[in-house]
Amino acid sequence: MSLLRSSLLVGLGTVASRVLGFARDILFAQVLGAGPVADAFLAAFRLPNLVRRVVAEGGLNPALVPVLGRLEPAEAARVAGDVTTILALLLLGLVALVEVAAGPIALLLAPGLGTEETLGLVALYTRLAFPAVFGVTLASVGAAFLNMHRRYGVATLAPLVVNGGLILTLLGLGRLSLAPEREAAWLALASSAAGLLQLAIIAAALLRGPDRPVRLRRPTLSPALKTLLRAGLPALFASGAVQLFVLAGTQIASFWPSGVSWLYYAERVMQLPLGLIAALAGSVLLPELAARHRHAGVEALVAAQNRALALALLLALPAAAALAILAEPIAAVLFRRGAFAAEDVNGTALVLAGLSAGLPFATLGKVLSQTLFARGALRGTLFAALAGLAATAGAGAALGFLLGMGGIALGISLGCLVHAGALIVLLRRAGLWRLGRDFAGQVLRIALATGAMSLGLGGGLAFLPQPGALGLAALCGGGLAAYAAAAWLFGAVTPEDLALATKKP
Repeated sequence: MSLLRSSLLVGLGTVASRVLGFARDILFAQVLGAGPVADAFLAAFRLPNLVRRVVAEGGLNPALVPVLGRLEPAEAARVAGDVTTILALLLLGLVALVEVAAGPIALLLAPGLGTEETLGLVALYTRLAFPAVFGVTLASVGAAFLNMHRRYGVATLAPLVVNGGLILTLLGLGRLSLAPEREAAWLALASSAAGLLQLAIIAAALLRGPDRPVRLRRPTLSPALKTLLRAGLPALFASGAVQLFVLAGTQIASFWPSGVSWLYYAERVMQLPLGLIAALAGSVLLPELAARHRHAGVEALVAAQNRALALALLLALPAAAALAILAEPIAAVLFRRGAFAAEDVNGTALVLAGLSAGLPFATLGKVLSQTLFARGALRGTLFAALAGLAATAGAGAALGFLLGMGGIALGISLGCLVHAGALIVLLRRAGLWRLGRDFAGQVLRIALATGAMSLGLGGGLAFLPQPGALGLAALCGGGLAAYAAAAWLFGAVTPEDLALATKKP
């Protein structure tokens, strides 16, 4: 399967997941709004959702792919089985710990929610939702094994079960007349059930056919398994850097009324382009870079990295500009209904505009980290993630005090900038940062195309200052068409890009 077909399959699955996620969040806003119950539920939902996003976007792949890729298929299947068994036991222990310590965890997740009653709801929803981590994490590890065998179909589509299950639950709750506290409890329970169903689907795919990626047995502490166990936690932490920045921002936002909800809804919109790039990087780009590192040398690795950076910016720069320009109509069209008031639209739009500034840097971080992952340099990526987290916490608190929720969003964007900068420093030290004139020229052409699109969107918004759903769709479609035309005219996309994408790995 060519890199283009693999990327399209993973990309379409990711887009479908994000579309379902948007539908889910629209229903969240309609049912729960942005009040205390919504803040409590979304604060509790943040932790299992963070794990789900990180592992679904290939968060464990940096630990799995380089090690298992060096083994013979039979030995790789046995080590994969050992990893699965040990990870299942560790996850069971983690879930049990969270169930017991949900109260202190609630205070840690949202220290600013204040009242004992609200923090009690956070603890309750955490207990109900956290078992999803067991199912989703094991399912994502199984999906990584399937991806290594280039069996992308089930691995890509299985995550749709989680959002699909929550949507069905929300539609069912809409027919009942329950208190918001009970509605949120049912949603938390449904997320756990959907995570276990996702695991069942992946397990069935792993056990089907003679070429099984996983062979279960009594675990043997082999050198390969030791390497994977040492690398797993740093890989998760480094892969989930942006999610951790948002978690830090959520803790700060909990001191603002409805702040947790506004940040959640805005970040969900930003995750559409970022999640697509992250899924492609973890599922398709990382195995490609790992293969080039093993067989083709440094020059081929750097060339692949630069091409991936250019293609990522081709998506991220216009997406960031469009989100900043259309922040208010996006928030209004997606969420303004039911319990979600006009004040919530303004707050969510303000946060979305602040987050959009960090989208290109978050994208750079996703791509640049894959090169270090391919080399097995997890310690460096862990350092970069910690630097970004510290920057987010410091800048988010300071800017939040000065500018409110918009300042917290800018603090998260600054964390993304620091993270990307730290990765560049690490790559320079390793001799893996050489951009060249061709890359700089392509980025300039992408920026020019983005500027042309922005002018068109600004003019369209002046003509339709308060667009409805159809008006917003027309603005987005027109902006996409304008960007595509400008990218072609300025030469932002070259025939070499398409040739590389369709080349067999």
